[in-house]
Amino acid sequence: MSEDRSSERSRGWWERFTQSLRGNVEDQEGLLELIREASEREIIDAESARMIDGIFRIGEMTVRDVMIPRAQMEVIEIDRPVSEVIRRVVELGHSRYPVVGDDRDDVRGILLAKDLLRACQQGSTPTIEELLRPATYIPDSKHLDHLLYEFRTGRHHMALAVDEYGGVAGLITIEDVLEIIVGEIEDEYDIDEDVMIVPREDGDYLVNALIPLEDFNAAFAVRLEDDDADTLGGWVSRELGHVPRVGEKLRVQGLQLEVLRADRRRVQSFRLTAPSSAAGVTTVERDSDAEL
Repeated sequence: MSEDRSSERSRGWWERFTQSLRGNVEDQEGLLELIREASEREIIDAESARMIDGIFRIGEMTVRDVMIPRAQMEVIEIDRPVSEVIRRVVELGHSRYPVVGDDRDDVRGILLAKDLLRACQQGSTPTIEELLRPATYIPDSKHLDHLLYEFRTGRHHMALAVDEYGGVAGLITIEDVLEIIVGEIEDEYDIDEDVMIVPREDGDYLVNALIPLEDFNAAFAVRLEDDDADTLGGWVSRELGHVPRVGEKLRVQGLQLEVLRADRRRVQSFRLTAPSSAAGVTTVERDSDAEL
């Protein structure tokens, strides 16, 4: 009997859903509400419902919403020796890099790591300029659904976003767009955005990178100051000189910070501990009595 009722509810939902596709639902939100209801009733699984919601979202979002800002782009200078470029590519681990000349508006092309690897394997010694592929430019106001179509039909995976004055505003990859649909993989280190500090059973702490410096200083009795950074994540980025990468560690005023979660735009969370030794840690040392 219960199975019959469940089947009847499913048929009722499906009839309303198919009617919505014929125009009986007045707006997108009404259609999404049906999808959410189907998820709650386990007619479709929660992950499928979330992905459908993501598909609708990319139609509303623009490149500006998800691009890697110009200041945080990982670029390669065209006059760098090939040996230095190889070290940087290995260090960063990306597959594509904008190559710039005089400044970040002067993009000469895109270097693919596989092209560099192939040249090295063949024993040739080309210049970086000889390995470049043309860069793709898009306005930072372009909607993501249109961009995804262009990525697919143009068979390219990276584009440089330009502002209304023609300057480079940032870059975006096909992975950045698809992430809106499929989402990020969460793990045991994820904490809510509004939670700043979470004690761990082992005595360490998970720290949200968005914690204001003032609050971090008060919680851990340190003095971190920076006129250009308001948050712990911003302070660490300025100290390191780049967007922190997962696994990077630094010591500051007797504390050790390890980057637990980060993407190409910003660091998201740290693990904090008071280490007994700095052995094996790439550090940024700060004396608690020094001026910051």
